Amino acid sequence: MSDSAVTDPEGREELTVPRPVTARSGRRLLHRMRRIRRPHRPRLWFEILLIAVSYWTYSLIRNAVPEQRAEALRNADWVWNLEHRLGVAVEQSVNHTVNAVNWLIIGMNYYYATLHFVITLGVLVWLYRWHPGRYAAARLVLFATTGVALVGYYLFPLAPPRLMHGGRFVDTVMIHHTWGSMASGDLKHMSNQYAAMPSMHIGWSLWCGLTVCALASVPWVRLLGLLYPVTTLVVIVATANHFWLDAVGGGLCLAFGFTVARLWYGGLPHSLPRLVPAPAGSGSGQFPSA
Repeated sequence: MSDSAVTDPEGREELTVPRPVTARSGRRLLHRMRRIRRPHRPRLWFEILLIAVSYWTYSLIRNAVPEQRAEALRNADWVWNLEHRLGVAVEQSVNHTVNAVNWLIIGMNYYYATLHFVITLGVLVWLYRWHPGRYAAARLVLFATTGVALVGYYLFPLAPPRLMHGGRFVDTVMIHHTWGSMASGDLKHMSNQYAAMPSMHIGWSLWCGLTVCALASVPWVRLLGLLYPVTTLVVIVATANHFWLDAVGGGLCLAFGFTVARLWYGGLPHSLPRLVPAPAGSGSGQFPSA
């Protein structure tokens, strides 16, 4: 914004007045905002760096939240009593029933410890490769979902059922000596054990399932997408890592994530164009179709 001088009839300069922001400046700013929000082809090196830094930050913040063990145990009792009043407190029965089948519960322990990361990264890679125009919006959903979950960990520390006093739940990881779990051995000291609400196993698996169901072209793949969060729900309950209500919290966080993406991009990820022009000089106009 520049200044202009006001001159009186005798030629004397009296005052310097700032010029108002022009309409052109406003249009230029609006154009820049639209460019940022427009679906574009992601850069691989940037995405790898962004995801790595984001997950490191998420883990750092999640584990930096004070464990607040006493409050987390009180909240667990409150949730358990609430579920009894609602008539949905079946976690203990599921936990004991599945634990009686040795191979099944061990498989669920490893499912809980690994697929949470593997499937989510796999869906991100699939989006990047085959749906570049939708990738950034879908990634924003995931990031916003995870970000708001951190608020939940801070405001409502919650012990998982397996750590409740007198809850008579089986800690399946400890009983069956599951290798590599963040809830066992020395690794449990690297992870906040009282950050059960909301469940990001559910938040992330729902994101994966809905994304695959909405965008996959093969019917059986869409079906697998829907089965994945359902199976995850059974696993988090059977292993006594979460209450049913933790899953509800994860679903609400995902709804927040979709809302953020819709406000920013003007639509949900699946409604955006699948392909986008490649940058000039890249040698290809679009990603190959699938």
